[in-house]
Amino acid sequence: MFKAVIGAEKLKDSIESISTLVEEAKFKLTPEGISVRAVDPATVAMVSFDLAKDAFSSFEATEGDLGIDLTKLNDIMEMADKDDEIELELDETAHKLIVKMRGLSYTMSLLDPSSIRKEPKVPSLDLPVRVVIRGEDLKRAVKAAEKISDYMHMGVNGDIFFMEAEGDTDNVRLQMTKDQLIDIKPGEAKSLFSLDYLSDISKILGKASEVTLELGKDYPLKIRFKIAEGHGEVSYMLAPRVETE
Repeated sequence: MFKAVIGAEKLKDSIESISTLVEEAKFKLTPEGISVRAVDPATVAMVSFDLAKDAFSSFEATEGDLGIDLTKLNDIMEMADKDDEIELELDETAHKLIVKMRGLSYTMSLLDPSSIRKEPKVPSLDLPVRVVIRGEDLKRAVKAAEKISDYMHMGVNGDIFFMEAEGDTDNVRLQMTKDQLIDIKPGEAKSLFSLDYLSDISKILGKASEVTLELGKDYPLKIRFKIAEGHGEVSYMLAPRVETE
């Protein structure tokens, strides 16, 4: 059983944060909320998504899984204004999700959860460096970097955070000191990441007032931020590109 009402903006942000990596996902329902764990087809990036029942105007659910085509749900949500309330209800007999908004009612076929790629195990990484930055600053640096390269270094030198990209002839670097960041756990870290992934992820991060980055030397990047007025959390893990001499 699943029946809920949620603001359109919260639902849009939730779906976009997952669909930036995968086109379909298994939503795990509990009486306390919804969660998703998914990895992209190339096994380079992973998303962990948790939305508490407090994010909803009303929420009733029993334990279960919903297989959802995110492209289809994103298309439906394009019909909603950001202030709309969206009603969601599971038709268990027909195995369909009913989505209602301002008089419109969509009945959407669900996917068989067993047909969706198995949930990844989230690795437990104790990364030595942590940076808390405004989402818009991160998005700006990524946008600048993708004009000249396909990859970007991200790291910390002491208490200075930097993002840098090098093209064949050009270079761009954003450097931020402790005073310009929200917070920093100083140290030494530097890894190279694909801008294809960072570009897609940064479109979501740009809306966040605070983004936490956890880094190491040639280690994955962990990105965490809150959504739905603090009632949800999204985290991404992005594998580094290991440089060869």
